[in-house]
Amino acid sequence: METLQLEMPTSALAGLECPPEDLSNELGLEAAATWHQQGKVSQEIASQIAGLDRTDFLLALARMRLNSFHVDLDDLAREIERE
Repeated sequence: METLQLEMPTSALAGLECPPEDLSNELGLEAAATWHQQGKVSQEIASQIAGLDRTDFLLALARMRLNSFHVDLDDLAREIERE
C-alpha cells in the first residue's frame, strides 16, 4: 500500500462536514467513486481504494446516488441487434 500526503488549508477543512480524523477515509471513497465512474478502475480496485469490501462499496455508491454499473449504449445496441 502506498501512503500519500495531502496538504490542505485549515480554512478548507472547516468548511467540510467531516472530522479531520475521518478525512482520509472520505477522500479514499470519493477518489474511488470518481475513478470508477470515469471507468479508470474496476469495482474491485475501487473498493480496495475506498477500504471497503465490494458490497459496501456498491452500497456507498448507492448512497452517493452514483451508478454502480456502466452501460455503453453503442455496445448495448450491438447486443440487441445480435438477438
